[in-house]
Amino acid sequence: MHSSELCMTLIKVEHELMLRDLSISLPDIFQAMNCDMSMGDSSLETEVSELLTQLETIVKPKFSFFLAEGNLYNYQSLLNVGSQSFSIGKVITRQLKKSEGFVFFVATAGQEFEDWQHTPAIKNDMLKCFIADSIGSLIAEKTADAMEVYLEKELADDIHHTNRFSPGYCGWHVSEQKKLFSLFPDKNPCGITLTDSSLMLPIKSVSGVIGIGKEVRKLDYSCRLCSSENCFRRKHF
Repeated sequence: MHSSELCMTLIKVEHELMLRDLSISLPDIFQAMNCDMSMGDSSLETEVSELLTQLETIVKPKFSFFLAEGNLYNYQSLLNVGSQSFSIGKVITRQLKKSEGFVFFVATAGQEFEDWQHTPAIKNDMLKCFIADSIGSLIAEKTADAMEVYLEKELADDIHHTNRFSPGYCGWHVSEQKKLFSLFPDKNPCGITLTDSSLMLPIKSVSGVIGIGKEVRKLDYSCRLCSSENCFRRKHF
């Protein structure tokens, strides 16, 4: 099946959001901080609310994605797209099975958030620094969620999509981040750059792949099978 049959208008998309578009709530942030909001710490709630209010006029989250044709080799746990071959591991391979196309994406809290996070008022206060770090991770993930919603609207009616999967998790080595970025039409999608160690800058950014096709489904993440202790989603299992 060709790309044109999988979607209506999807070729390459880059979109900028505002913080209010992400519908981030206090419970969301407390969950990201792994804190129990029911404990009723009003001073912490006030601190979180004040920082979130500051960010409303500062942050400019962005996402970018494009559709590519590729070949998935189940036994080798390989995904070949163009000249690149990704060793994505067994967990992701199972999830992408039956995909007819692959959407590569990036999403970021943006440079504006990173600049704010490194202001003296934040970095010199341990509590604010902790809260800001949690909010930044949440913004990046919520931006990726918004990207999925946008993607769903662009897909043909009979086309479904999988969960999203990122280098560094589920057996997919982070070093393959460079291969992923090499596929983007823009060298630095959403202004994101890579360090020599494949770290994304701004740090509060995510990237990865989503499978699409008539027979794929968005299944539960296999977090209980994963050995990564630093995964954002693992906090909820």
